[in-house]
Amino acid sequence: MLTQTTSRVLEPSDLDAALAVLDRDPVTNAFVTARVQVAGLDPWRLGGEMWGWYEGGMLTSLCYAGANLVPIGATPRAVRAFADRARRAGRRCSSIVGPAESTAQLWRLLEPHWGPAREVRAHQPLMVTDRMSADVTPDPLVRRVRKDEMDTIMPACVAMFTEEVGVSPMAGDGGLLYQARVAELVGSGRSFARIDDHGKVVFKAEIGAATAQACQIQGVWVAPEYRGRGLAAPGMAAVLRYALSDVAPVVSLYVNDFNTAARRTYRRVGFQEAGAFMSVLF
Repeated sequence: MLTQTTSRVLEPSDLDAALAVLDRDPVTNAFVTARVQVAGLDPWRLGGEMWGWYEGGMLTSLCYAGANLVPIGATPRAVRAFADRARRAGRRCSSIVGPAESTAQLWRLLEPHWGPAREVRAHQPLMVTDRMSADVTPDPLVRRVRKDEMDTIMPACVAMFTEEVGVSPMAGDGGLLYQARVAELVGSGRSFARIDDHGKVVFKAEIGAATAQACQIQGVWVAPEYRGRGLAAPGMAAVLRYALSDVAPVVSLYVNDFNTAARRTYRRVGFQEAGAFMSVLF
């Protein structure tokens, strides 16, 4: 038992204590919780280290350090400790993302060493719902993507990612990791699309992070030539229906604050703002 205020890299034996911290906010922490529930705390399986902050011998805050740097339940003192550890290790992540307040503090401490960022999205509303809206009828043509439709869904996924993040997911390793992630979502039945008679993806979205308590919709995209036709809200309603019936009792997503059309669509479907994330992209 630690008896001092300190931070350290967590070990597999710390799993229960880490899950207890994550469970304090199952919606906000869904992304990291889902990874930890599957992989535990072994860095090779987790895809990164989990850092812990202890006060009075008790684990109180976490920071996932993998492809993303994600502060979790991080107090100001914990953020300072995580920033010091990250600074000493050097930047290995492609983004810092998490609750807006702690992420902003983390970035202020790291920017002199890691900056400049390619882009900072300082306020991304976290939207949450636990029920369907009576105002939007789900699109009956939105369905699960089949495993034999990888060649159909992949171009839409690449287009969405490139449009959203500003870089292609096919760069670097030729897209191997991204293709594997898309295949994982398709294989687990958490990839959804409306595909027209010519095999063109009209609308798509995925249920990314998923735990028994909450799940997160991601990758929402409408083909450019189909935008403005009122397809997004019914499509989202269809995915939300799958999520609530098959995955978890609470569904969340986060969206850029400048994307007013998307925020309006999500509110129509029944989502309400319940907090904010922040993303720093490198």
